[in-house]
Amino acid sequence: MRQKPLANLRVLDLTRLLPGPLATQHLADYGAEVIKVEDTGAGDYARTMGAMNGDTSFFYQVCNRGKKSVRLDLKRAEGRELFLRLVDTADVVVEGFRPGVMDKLGLGYDALAERKPKIVVCSISGYGQTGPYALRAGHDINYIGYAGVLDQIGTAGGAPALSNLQIGDLLGGTMSALFGLLVAVLDARASGQGRHVDVAMTDAALAHAIFPLAEVLAHGTVQPRGEDLLTGGVPCYGVYETADGRHMAVGSLEEKFWHLVCDTLGRPDLKAAHLATGEEGARARGEVAAIFRSRTQAEWTALFDGVDCCVTPILRLEESLENPQLRARGMVTEVDGVRQFGPPVRLSGFEPGPFAPAPQAGADSDAVLESLGLDAAEIARLRAAGVI
Repeated sequence: MRQKPLANLRVLDLTRLLPGPLATQHLADYGAEVIKVEDTGAGDYARTMGAMNGDTSFFYQVCNRGKKSVRLDLKRAEGRELFLRLVDTADVVVEGFRPGVMDKLGLGYDALAERKPKIVVCSISGYGQTGPYALRAGHDINYIGYAGVLDQIGTAGGAPALSNLQIGDLLGGTMSALFGLLVAVLDARASGQGRHVDVAMTDAALAHAIFPLAEVLAHGTVQPRGEDLLTGGVPCYGVYETADGRHMAVGSLEEKFWHLVCDTLGRPDLKAAHLATGEEGARARGEVAAIFRSRTQAEWTALFDGVDCCVTPILRLEESLENPQLRARGMVTEVDGVRQFGPPVRLSGFEPGPFAPAPQAGADSDAVLESLGLDAAEIARLRAAGVI
């Protein structure tokens, strides 16, 4: 059988919480060996955040499957030496500390590259390793605020709106880290020289604000939120409430789709308002809104399921988990009795899974250290000394 796509990739994961752990879980899903290196204290405090399932949280369990866990005290010389021995066997180190922390430990990129030139070190931070904000604390709301993204989200006349799908953390800290470290690994395998991958969540959010940038280039400023093409400024693209308080998503940007919508609604006279703005757009949106409020979401869904015009129900997540399209794509899986998301990218000749559950803290310390040549007596001594 063909081996998993990343079967020859070994990753040391020093990250905590969400962006880094989810990035390395994606790597594990595609076959990488991911060793989660936690401290000998609290470790990854995602373990106890939010609703618990046994002795660890659901949050931790859905971001750390398929990994091994080793606990090392990197503030101790012996702990650092064990980590360096792991680096000798690894391709990638992923860390999410504030800039400078790895250097203070003596484990920064320069030190690791001197020991192993091919090593790739991926550093995930809010503002990057350089610049005047590099050492500042932050969260997703701060990163997308600086990037001009948060300002664009919301309804006309209202305040910026928040989403619990973290744009900065996930687009920036997870997906951009994956892209960057895999680029560096390909280069390292071709050239024999690794790289330091500097991922700033703010940078990544900014780099994908394409439509607002186009507005600035054309007009010198963005349009107010709720008034542009994609935030409710035109009748053919927006959210409409239904009779039962649910909502439908209308994404009929192309004229042919909008014409189908108008015909399905029995209002061919609204076809001319496709991309209308200002008073005319507001009038048309109001009339479309009144029509959608006349039936329930289920009724509209049944009607538009047979019309290919980009009108769909807005589901709650528990409904998404039962959606036939998402289930057919393998996007809902179960690991150790816990429903989780499947890997988001399908590859020919590769069937994801089965998935091992997220590891208990230090569950693989003995096995990993034995693979480095330590015997049982030495492991017992290190454990008694608090190094592992």
